[in-house]
Amino acid sequence: MHDQDQDSNPWRTLSRDPIYENPWIQVTHHTVLKPNGDPGIYGLVHFRNHAVGVVPVDPAGFTWLVGQYRYPLQRYSWEIPEGGVPAGEDPAAGALRELREETGLTAARLIPIIGRVALSNSVSDEEGTLYVAWDLTQGDAEPDDTEELRLRRVRLRDALSMVLAGEITDSLSMLALLRLPLLMEAADTPEALRMALRAGLGP
Repeated sequence: MHDQDQDSNPWRTLSRDPIYENPWIQVTHHTVLKPNGDPGIYGLVHFRNHAVGVVPVDPAGFTWLVGQYRYPLQRYSWEIPEGGVPAGEDPAAGALRELREETGLTAARLIPIIGRVALSNSVSDEEGTLYVAWDLTQGDAEPDDTEELRLRRVRLRDALSMVLAGEITDSLSMLALLRLPLLMEAADTPEALRMALRAGLGP
């Protein structure tokens, strides 16, 4: 594919019919012409919120994982603090809010580590942004009424081991944790954060 063709849309949309919606998602049935010109259909799940995830890091190189039962998968999941940010809200502010609600932690420093992650681009338009936070103060968690949460404070190296062992399967969590070794070596990483990452990821 030539560079000038990358933004051209080979699909033609003939109709869009809303099928179902709730406060979090909207499902739409599309009648289309496929890239080869044949008629087809496409089901699209639109997410009303922008996904955010944040890795809190303390000076000793520890982070906090949130455990909860995920209804769609029907299994328990260990994850970084994460959630959804409504349209119009700053994702960074939403990430700090989710961190505080799920763990009780307030972060004085926050930087993005990955932006515009496409989470399931074959059937949905959901995107997310990932952050790392430090300079933390502990308070009381305030989970939503849909959340029954457990917290684990673990060394960053152990959290990475959980990813590699398949104990953490949440995509936002995997992406954020696997990014940390690169962040540790990046020239523009703040020194206090770099030292915390070295403490947590080193031998």
